[in-house]
Amino acid sequence: MKDSHGVIIIFNPELPSHLKEIEMWYSCFVQQQPLLDSQCLLVAHHKPGSAGDTENLSLAYPLNKLNLIHSNLEEDPEDVRMEFMKYFRSIINLINESREREEMSIIS
Repeated sequence: MKDSHGVIIIFNPELPSHLKEIEMWYSCFVQQQPLLDSQCLLVAHHKPGSAGDTENLSLAYPLNKLNLIHSNLEEDPEDVRMEFMKYFRSIINLINESREREEMSIIS
């Protein structure tokens, strides 16, 4: 966990126990690091053939303010790939901005 720049939490939204577990993972890996919420991505993974409800997933605070994507690799693999790419780009931008601030503080 030390020096991590981002966290991806993947869970099965059809299992009620997972909804409680992701709160613990969020607390351990995001809040205690501390990372920004923008550095966390939640992935609600739906198994092939499941009729997962992607509209009515209610997450507890503070999880409900995180970026959430629904994945089903049989139905929309390209959408999932694009969302991961957007997330990784945002992490790379944060790292670059942090590095630039650090370099500027050294120069100043």
